[in-house]
Amino acid sequence: MYQYDQYDQTLVDERVAQFRDQTRRFLAGELTEDQFRPLRLMNGLYIQRHAPMLRVAIPYGLLSSRQLRKLAHIARAYDKSYAHITTRQNIQYNWPKLEQVPDILAELAQVEMHAIQTSGSCIRSVTSDHLAGISPDEIVDPRPYCEIIRQWSSLHPEFAFLPRKFKIAVSGSQKDRAATQLHDIGVHVLRAADGEVAFEILVGGGLGRTPIIGQVIRPHLEKQHLLSYLEAILRVYNRYGRRDNKYKARIKILVKEEGMDSFRRQVEEEWLRIRDGLVLEQKEIDRVSAFFAPPPYAGDAGADLSALTQKNADFSRWLRHNTVAHKAPGYRGVYVSLKSPDAPPGDITDRQLDAVADLADRYSFGQVRSSHTQNLLLADVQERDLFDLWQRLATLKLASPNVGMATDMICCPGLDFCSLANAASLSVSKDIYDRFDNLDYLYDVGELRINISGCMNGCAHQTVGHIGILGVDKHGEEWYQITLGGSSSNEAALGERLGPSVPKSEVADAVMTIVKTYVEQRQDEETFLQAVQRLGIAPFKEQVYANR
Repeated sequence: MYQYDQYDQTLVDERVAQFRDQTRRFLAGELTEDQFRPLRLMNGLYIQRHAPMLRVAIPYGLLSSRQLRKLAHIARAYDKSYAHITTRQNIQYNWPKLEQVPDILAELAQVEMHAIQTSGSCIRSVTSDHLAGISPDEIVDPRPYCEIIRQWSSLHPEFAFLPRKFKIAVSGSQKDRAATQLHDIGVHVLRAADGEVAFEILVGGGLGRTPIIGQVIRPHLEKQHLLSYLEAILRVYNRYGRRDNKYKARIKILVKEEGMDSFRRQVEEEWLRIRDGLVLEQKEIDRVSAFFAPPPYAGDAGADLSALTQKNADFSRWLRHNTVAHKAPGYRGVYVSLKSPDAPPGDITDRQLDAVADLADRYSFGQVRSSHTQNLLLADVQERDLFDLWQRLATLKLASPNVGMATDMICCPGLDFCSLANAASLSVSKDIYDRFDNLDYLYDVGELRINISGCMNGCAHQTVGHIGILGVDKHGEEWYQITLGGSSSNEAALGERLGPSVPKSEVADAVMTIVKTYVEQRQDEETFLQAVQRLGIAPFKEQVYANR
């Protein structure tokens, strides 16, 4: 993984000192709240319902065991002994004290971490495929290009005060696991007919109150022009993006109002002016790529696990659902499930963080990854170690065999923490989880993505959930809108609203009715999403509202 050089470390250390002084001045009354607000947002600090919330950057979801132990220490020393993995692969602390945040940032800087650009109207942390570098369907490892984009975008002086937040996702596989079509810019790393790396660039995607699927702005971009083309897009957006209305300030609105042809023409004109001055040289690509060279895989890592799976049904289920194929013979990628029945989705305790760091050192070359589905991943596990690893994860309550299933829900903190939320989400996820207490039924239902958000901002991506649940406020009461048929993968789609919102007490019943309808009407090996695409929402709507 990438290692800071003296410039990276100096930048982060100086930012810590700067924010320490800004916080001191605010607490001393020398800065007003309005003056302090943009300064704290530049450092990932929000003021939530009960306390500040600090969002820590995990660029493209990659962590070392050393960094994981530091995150555990921060959870113990400065928070309530847990942290939360977000859909942008970052980590959040919900209970830090304002006066201690500079100390937290200083601790992070010791392990090459920070909270810069995790909030505010700037280019946010770059996200990517959590299976990058290991998946058999990978065309090109996207991580070197993620890191190059990160370095280009970090504290970029021209884009520090954009009209609104700006998000970039990069994928290099046949299957899109980075939700690239739902970002302001999506980058698909390709290999051209001549074997050279190239890019397909998408623009104008986004969720929130106006969800839009991104469109291809340039189907083939030579690799030396990656940064100049991204900069051209940002310049056009910075120049013409709405600043008078934050709800219309995202680039997706600009692209929609301008039309793709007009927007593309402006970007191409800007690009022609700047591209010769911002060339990505092969020497730099090679330098960064060296940080992501494959680890020293063993040649005898494989194992016949059939005897173990026949004797142990729990291990067999976990192996099937929580591990994935790997490029290297004899290895598997292993999900660390953060979706147990007795913890909010995405939450992990300090003890678990420390333990996962130990497991990473023992089984996965000292590295851990976070996913936008709010789980962790040990990417490089030898098959012969899988049974031992499963046992250790099970004792930590990190082995729920449900990855990709209905109980592997994506969920925001909702009304329990967020000052923007209109309704709870965590308690709703618990109600739904409890309904799937029979694993045979859970597996019979099959692949099903349930996403739950407590407000229109859509941090849990409810718009693209197979079943999306959005909390709304009705005269002080919590109600929930349900959508069906969304997807964030290759054929990205926005879910269709099922009908009128339902009260909190009926959400789990409605979900189970939807699932029951699917089970009764599916064909052969048809997944839930395929069934919705074939049937439409009418049969589901009829059953959910039959007795209302």
